[in-house]
Amino acid sequence: MAKPNYSFEKRKKELERQKKKEEKKARKGERNPDEIEGEDGAEDAYEAVAE
Repeated sequence: MAKPNYSFEKRKKELERQKKKEEKKARKGERNPDEIEGEDGAEDAYEAVAE
């Protein structure tokens, strides 16, 4: 019977985790510019009301 290759399984899991982490980082990067624009717009609206 063949011996299980645990190092292969470990490497496979590490690659999956790394890929998932990069995808999450990319999604956060896409989301941040929208949030920043929304915040700037809110500040402009506040300034207009204050004047």
